[in-house]
Amino acid sequence: MDAHNEAVATVAAKVRKFYDRGQTFRIYHGSTNSTRQLSHRRDNIIDTSGLSHVLHLDTGSRTALVEPNVPMDSLVQATLQQGLLPLVVMEFPGITVGGGFAGTSGESSSFKYGVFDSTITWVEIVLANGDTVTASETENPDLFRGAAGSFGTLGVVTLLKVQLREAKSYVELTYQRTTSVPETIETIKGAMNNHENDYVDGILFGRDYGVVMTGRLTNQIRPGTRLQRFTRARDPWFYIHVERVFARSSSPVVEAIPITDYLFRYDRGAFWTGAHAFKYFLTPFNRITRFFLDRFMHTRVMYHALHESGLADQYIIQDLPFPFATVQKAIEYIDAEFKIWPLWLCPLRNPRKGHRSLHVSAMGEDVATEGVLSIGVWGPGPKDHRKFIGANRRFEGKIYELGGIKVLYARTYYTEDEFWRVYDRQWYDSLRQKYHATTLPTVYDKVKADLDSKKASTNPSVFVWLLRIFWSIWPFSGLYGVFQVLVGGDYLLKEKSS
Repeated sequence: MDAHNEAVATVAAKVRKFYDRGQTFRIYHGSTNSTRQLSHRRDNIIDTSGLSHVLHLDTGSRTALVEPNVPMDSLVQATLQQGLLPLVVMEFPGITVGGGFAGTSGESSSFKYGVFDSTITWVEIVLANGDTVTASETENPDLFRGAAGSFGTLGVVTLLKVQLREAKSYVELTYQRTTSVPETIETIKGAMNNHENDYVDGILFGRDYGVVMTGRLTNQIRPGTRLQRFTRARDPWFYIHVERVFARSSSPVVEAIPITDYLFRYDRGAFWTGAHAFKYFLTPFNRITRFFLDRFMHTRVMYHALHESGLADQYIIQDLPFPFATVQKAIEYIDAEFKIWPLWLCPLRNPRKGHRSLHVSAMGEDVATEGVLSIGVWGPGPKDHRKFIGANRRFEGKIYELGGIKVLYARTYYTEDEFWRVYDRQWYDSLRQKYHATTLPTVYDKVKADLDSKKASTNPSVFVWLLRIFWSIWPFSGLYGVFQVLVGGDYLLKEKSS
């Protein structure tokens, strides 16, 4: 704790200097799983990348004191050594504890425990004036609730207490075939109400082909149950395996999956978005090519390449929670407008009554407590930038019409007025005022798409004009992203050692 306290004191001193000068700042974490554009300025940065340690595990209270830049794979590794497991583990191993708290992250146990910030019981925060405070349900509770999902716009989170549960060696996963969108939705609702389930999610491969997966933690592999892994290069990508499970039969299938293989089952290929990389580079997509290119197909590497290439401007990457009453209409809209399949379905439930945060207030507490179904929509959009913006803005209008929200790790195309029509600005601004955060960027500032950078100027220079043409030609953007991954070899070394 001495080293931690010294590091926090350094952060607080730097924050206080910015506050005294009235200067805004941003936080550098060292890596990101966001699809939003990043600031390249360095004169307004608070570097918290060194806050990356699990400081203490308490087996009695089943909690862990964790610094914000601890990634999920490191947290799971540390807790498993004590026979414990976080209640919610995000599916990408590089997502950090702080990122999960600030960014509304959910996973297949979120139908029971809520999104990741619901599993945090206490945080340490450096406020924007340099003061260091703690917040929980009993101490600064409004700050504790408001900081969840607010992307660091109320202060710099420097320590978190994470709830844990007893770990077991395997997840016994049952795959159930469905033949329509309504059947898939109803099957997920039923699985949410089965208290024996520890994990629930689903994949829609099309309007008439879905699979719902329910998992239960266990230490025993029942006789006749197949052991299946997903983290090695020779293992199948999870979604491909799921689709092939029912190639010969529509009866439910049960497999035993080692716990870390289950938790990070979507890492290789980033669900199914990695298939688009093969298509982009005109590369055959089969078991052999996936094996040899495996090191490039983990999410840490893929997100780095995505940021550097600029191809996020052509892909729709969104997670969208909807009330169960309107989620079918949302899926029908996605099919009609984008033809994007598969879709990931992840049920979420807010377990804390009275717990107010940006996403809970936007959905409504009753809806969030009853449960919603989040749709993962990841696929190509229009290549023309104006059409891409238009499609996203129409999509956001439909989301609002159907009572859904956008998880804000992704880009938003709302105007400022439209954004605050969804979220509670009065409540949020009152917290920023109370906790001296008005010099920080707002949530809207951090998540809005930078549309101006894509608009052609009235009289662009010849160099700018040629540069725009160059980056619009296939495959230069993608090759640049790959080049940056190769130059930043730490990503590849991390994947090789994991």
